[in-house]
Amino acid sequence: MSGSVGILILVCAGIPAPAQANKAALATPGPQGTETKRNDRPPETSSAPQRREENKKPSDATKYSYEFKQPQFIVRRILIEHDAMGRGKITFERQNEETPIVEPIELSTAALGRILGLWSELRFLDSTENYQAAKQFPHLGTMWIKMENGERKRTAEFNWSNNRNAWNLVTEYRRVADQAILIFNMNVAREIQPLNAPQLMDELEMLYTRNGLSDPQQLVPLLKDLRTDEHIPLIARNHADRLLKKIEK
Repeated sequence: MSGSVGILILVCAGIPAPAQANKAALATPGPQGTETKRNDRPPETSSAPQRREENKKPSDATKYSYEFKQPQFIVRRILIEHDAMGRGKITFERQNEETPIVEPIELSTAALGRILGLWSELRFLDSTENYQAAKQFPHLGTMWIKMENGERKRTAEFNWSNNRNAWNLVTEYRRVADQAILIFNMNVAREIQPLNAPQLMDELEMLYTRNGLSDPQQLVPLLKDLRTDEHIPLIARNHADRLLKKIEK
């Protein structure tokens, strides 16, 4: 009580009140008309998710796949499956190995744009075109491309095509496969077969030189790890460093 009386006396005398009194005055509810100055607005979190859901576009449920088979090749079968976001998996089988290898894949934005653009150019689900050229090249392997959207689906088979979009599409998928398989082989080499790393780096350099990779930028994290990985030979580490500088230019 004595503290409150003291403050009252000071105020009445025109003397500024201590800080504590100011704090007490700020904490005291003001007149009814001043309630609008407070930040007691109702929370908006409950309505925001609803607005986001309303503005969210329906997801594209289209599924895409590419398959390649040639029993005489070292990698005798390749199957790539992905959705409209470029996420999926690659399955490949090697000669003298009965168990398929399955690895997750995610296409880069650039690669996905090229691939979906080619599917669009083909108007695949609306077309009945036979992409097989008159001349056959079965020794190069047979390819299947497939699109699925709800109840609509179509598969096309060919070993060579004069349709530019169809051939460019399987070429893009082949780049995806070569890059994914090489990354898998390099990871195996780092774990249990380090002496294979120099040869794999030569293969990687060759693919990069002849534009045989889906997106070299996806290899940057791997190359950064390789150049400091003391489990692999020095020649492979130096090669990784040189290739990394080429890609980053």
